[in-house]
Amino acid sequence: MGGRPGGRVANIGVHGRPTTLHFEDPWIRDVTITTGLVDTSTTPVLLRMLQDGKLDAGRIITHRSGSDQVPEAYDLFDDPVASGALEVAVLR
Repeated sequence: MGGRPGGRVANIGVHGRPTTLHFEDPWIRDVTITTGLVDTSTTPVLLRMLQDGKLDAGRIITHRSGSDQVPEAYDLFDDPVASGALEVAVLR
């Protein structure tokens, strides 16, 4: 973690397996961490942040599919270990 102290990190979504988070660095840098699932109340907020350029999803999108490839996109996301998918974007 670089930069100045403070800030927020939101961990949203579904994890396919257990993970370990070491709190030493975020704690000493006064970072607030929140967790939760993406739901119908947070999706519009996230989409607005993307549209306004406040969220850089390009760093986490590993696969892109056309709207005619939705079943294939779900297959990629269904087995992220085999596909290497972190986030799959479906573009129209």
